[in-house]
Amino acid sequence: MQTSAVQTRTVQADTAQTGSIQKASPFRRWLDKEGSAYVFLSPYALLFIVFIVVPVLAAIALSFTFFDAIQPPRAIGLANYIALITQDDTFMKYVLPNTIQFAVIVGPGGYALAFLLAWMLAQLPKAPRTIFALILYSPSMTAGVAMAVVWKTLFSGDQTGYLNSFLMSLGMIREPIQWLQSPQYLMPIMIVVTLWSSMGIGFLAMLAGILEINPELYEAAEMDGMSSRWQEIFFITIPSMKPQMLFGAVMAIVGTFQAGAIGVTLSGSNPTPRYAGQLIVNHIEDYGFLRYEMGYAAAVSVVLLLMVLFFTRIATRLFGSEA
Repeated sequence: MQTSAVQTRTVQADTAQTGSIQKASPFRRWLDKEGSAYVFLSPYALLFIVFIVVPVLAAIALSFTFFDAIQPPRAIGLANYIALITQDDTFMKYVLPNTIQFAVIVGPGGYALAFLLAWMLAQLPKAPRTIFALILYSPSMTAGVAMAVVWKTLFSGDQTGYLNSFLMSLGMIREPIQWLQSPQYLMPIMIVVTLWSSMGIGFLAMLAGILEINPELYEAAEMDGMSSRWQEIFFITIPSMKPQMLFGAVMAIVGTFQAGAIGVTLSGSNPTPRYAGQLIVNHIEDYGFLRYEMGYAAAVSVVLLLMVLFFTRIATRLFGSEA
């Protein structure tokens, strides 16, 4: 009798607890079910808000003000954007065309090169694939040091420069060429250096995506009569790794538009000689940290943000799940 009474009280307690849970508010039920997940996400959300959302909102707000970093910001409406379009000849004649040219060549070129190299490495055994992947990835980690040491030495404007010395030994030139100070050569050199150091995170993501494709898909396609490597790439490889392709495209777009240190590091000056290598990031640094026109620099940064969002949207339409 005593045992049955204890069991009865236990069942009553469980029933009461279940009833209290069912009577709890919807917020409490949601908190009990998904609260732990949001606790784990909260550090990332906090960092994202502090270092991404807040700076973007601050830049948008400052773009409508005159702010010289000394006096408080003073609202001037759309004056910065109007001046950027109608009065800033440097931006319209040099910076914007340079940025578009640089992005059109480096963005798709680096993206295609990353995919091609990733696909080629995926055909190799594991050991050589790992070695070559590290070799190709390492320039993206040491791009600043490499530019200062390797590339500036290669394109040095005196006789000790490797390229000048090589061309003079062949009799192709009679006197050294100022490669990094010449408006004619600075932009092509910037493009070459950027492509050389563009095998970054996007390249590794593509390599991982190719390696994760089920080999049975290729076997089935071969049995159905597919014999060309190009057909395999376009009809099996790329459709099977769209998330990695999208990630690589976004990283290529962001990396291309945020490139600015390349021309300044190679030429040693900001602005670059005759604005030949001047990009939007250099224009922002020029007005923001050299002239202290923070409001105008914020307006230019908002324009850069809109350009990045536009091309990112195109990449999402091409490689997203909705495509």
